[in-house]
Amino acid sequence: MIIEVPPVALLPNCLVQQKVLYPFRKQVGGTVLAAKLAKERGWAINVGGGFHHCCSERGGGFCAYADISLCIHYAFNRLDISKVMIIDLDAHQGNGHERDFSNDRRVYILDMYNPEIYPFDHEARRYIDQKVEVVSGTTTDEYLVKLDEALAVAGKMFDPELVVFNAGTDILDGDPLGRLKISPDGITSRDEKVFRFAREKNASLVMLTSGGYMKSSARVIADSIANLSKQTLINF
Repeated sequence: MIIEVPPVALLPNCLVQQKVLYPFRKQVGGTVLAAKLAKERGWAINVGGGFHHCCSERGGGFCAYADISLCIHYAFNRLDISKVMIIDLDAHQGNGHERDFSNDRRVYILDMYNPEIYPFDHEARRYIDQKVEVVSGTTTDEYLVKLDEALAVAGKMFDPELVVFNAGTDILDGDPLGRLKISPDGITSRDEKVFRFAREKNASLVMLTSGGYMKSSARVIADSIANLSKQTLINF
C-alpha cells in the first residue's frame, strides 16, 4: 500500500527487504549522514531520500521511512542544532514532516506545492508555516518569481541553523505526476537560489533529491549540482 505496487504483497519478506526496504533504509542513512556532514562542512547532498509523505505514524506515496523527520531529530539530539527550516520544493505537499513537526516551533516549514495532486492532506496543510500553492501548468518564470518572494518572507520570519531542502524534480515539464511546466534551467536556478539563501542566513544545508518520475531527472540533477560547484556554492 505504501509503495503503491500491489504485487509486492505477494513476495516473500526476504525479497521485500532486499529489493525494497533495504534500499530505502540506505537512503535514510544517507539523509542522516548528510546532516552530520552539513554541520561539519556547510552543505551535503543525498542523491536520494526526501521521503516527505511518511510521518512517524505511517507511510504513503512511495515513502516507507520518514528520513526528513529522522534527520531533524538527529540534528536536535546529536548536532547541537536548535532551529531548522524545511524548504520543500517537490511538486507534492510534504504532509509527512508537516504532521511530525505540527507543534514544534523549532522547525519552520516552507512548502511550495501543487494543491491539485496527491496527497490532498488538508489537515497537514494547517501545519505549514509558509504555504505557496502552484497550480498545474505553472511555468518557469511564474515559479521562480513565487520562489523569490517566498524565500524573502522566510528569511524575515526565521533564522535557521540548518536548512533541509527537499529538491524534487517532479516539477519538470512533462513529469506525469507533478503537472508543472518547469524547465531544466529552471531547476538549476531554483537550486542555486536555495543554496544562496542558506549561505546568506549562514545556515548549513542538506539537499535531498526526492521525487522525479522521468529518466531525464538524473541529468537535470547532475547539471544542477555542476552549476552549484561552478557558482562556488559547493566545493569538493
